[in-house]
Amino acid sequence: MTRVRIAGTGSYLPERIVTNDELAQRLTKTSDEWIYTHTGIKARHVAAPDESASAMGLVAAQRALENAGITADELGMIIVSTATPDYAPTPLVSCILQDELGATNASAFDMSAACCGFIYNLEIAKNFYYKPDFRKPILIVATEVMTRKVDWNDHKTCILFGDGAGAVVLVPSEEGPSDIVDTMMRADGACGKYLLLEGGCRSADSLNHPQAHILQMAGTQVFTFAIKAIEEVVTTLMERNNLTMDDVARIIPHQANYRIIQSAGKRLGLENEDKFYINVETVANTASASIPIVLDEMNRGGQLKRGDKLLIAGFGAGLTYGGNYLIW
Repeated sequence: MTRVRIAGTGSYLPERIVTNDELAQRLTKTSDEWIYTHTGIKARHVAAPDESASAMGLVAAQRALENAGITADELGMIIVSTATPDYAPTPLVSCILQDELGATNASAFDMSAACCGFIYNLEIAKNFYYKPDFRKPILIVATEVMTRKVDWNDHKTCILFGDGAGAVVLVPSEEGPSDIVDTMMRADGACGKYLLLEGGCRSADSLNHPQAHILQMAGTQVFTFAIKAIEEVVTTLMERNNLTMDDVARIIPHQANYRIIQSAGKRLGLENEDKFYINVETVANTASASIPIVLDEMNRGGQLKRGDKLLIAGFGAGLTYGGNYLIW
């Protein structure tokens, strides 16, 4: 069976940074201390008015290709995850990137599973390599402008999100230990109402809904779901692959809320959070982009070495959840 490895990583975070103190000046019901103690977030990046999901994704993609030493015309496929596309619903962000990158030999499609989009897309991409005639590199991009989907007067939701993009390049791995070994993908559609974004085509007047295009979240229910999801994903992947915590170099969780990660760690029996890689303090929740942003940060920071065993765990609207077991 063909192994698949991540050959390059890239990311992009907008220049503008909005701190908790800046938010507290507009929101009377919050403060830097309240936000930080409840979420672990100190700041978030916010896209400029002329920045879009495709614009951010383009930079992340270019950086990933450069890191992998691969040119755009070598790509065989581009897969994009986003809940905040440039257009609704077409043209696809992946097709925009295919054009702007000059990836004329690549097919392109968008596949969204909310914050789990990157997790799902790793497995989808891996499976194309089971075809004996497919050996071209695959570009996976996750790019989100979540700050345009929140109510900036709602102190319970606007504090959580930031904008950004992450990307990886996959190639067949013929030598060495590197591989996307295992993936777990799950969903609980009965809980979909807890993370809701109106404005679709469910009914003739959906676009006129008073909260169209504004994220609505039942915080308590999502918080509880997320803790259980991380625990289940990590436990399942470890059991299926005969791993112990000593075998795992790092656990990379979806960067939604520090308290979620902390609580999941306790349920997993971890005495501290050192096993987790956490950057939510300065990046906030960038939805499906959060995990590839972390991978790029770790990669460029020299925190990943060949053969490291990594567990990725995420959750998102739908509700979806899942994870990957990677050997770097």
